[in-house]
Amino acid sequence: MDELTDVQRRVFDFVRDKLVAGHPAPTAREVAARFGWSSKRAAECHFETLIRKGWLTSEPGKARSLRLKDTAQAVRRAVVEIPLFGSIPAGFGADREQEADECIPVSIDSIGFKPTRNTFALRVSGDSMIGRHVCDGDIVVLEHGPDPRPGQIVAALIDRKSTLKTFVLKNGKPFLKAENPKYPDLIPSEELMIQGVFRALIRKAKD
Repeated sequence: MDELTDVQRRVFDFVRDKLVAGHPAPTAREVAARFGWSSKRAAECHFETLIRKGWLTSEPGKARSLRLKDTAQAVRRAVVEIPLFGSIPAGFGADREQEADECIPVSIDSIGFKPTRNTFALRVSGDSMIGRHVCDGDIVVLEHGPDPRPGQIVAALIDRKSTLKTFVLKNGKPFLKAENPKYPDLIPSEELMIQGVFRALIRKAKD
């Protein structure tokens, strides 16, 4: 594939993100409107260049026929937004407070899997998981729904308090294990509800 200019890259990213999300390919008119161009011909010229450079393919004369030339590579590079639902303690369990939602953009390549509607993220507060290289300020990406396997990191509600810990089974009974000797294991006295299973880590930026 030939290298793209900045504008060509932005047009390609727009087309790719639509296709990866399962939407029809955008028309030249839609691309022109997205980038504020007065004529759809400008978009058509970019389509022709992206096809010539090997990034897209199309069927001549057929509307919305743009396709990715290398689908696997394009999907890996695609940027998606994952909802970030506030913070979670990696320390002692704390009462869960609902915070204002926001989204974080990540590339599929950087997290190693394609998020689903059950994927969400939480910002880590505390140092109880440093033994698993999860530090204060990091963002953990989790999946709601699957049952955890012993040894997996989970976001859990234990006796109505939320925390991030390692899921452990002993004699068939579940409990949560800290990965820092300063913190005790958490054994539920009433209930243990798994909110999400760890899938990826987004490291906080260094100052």
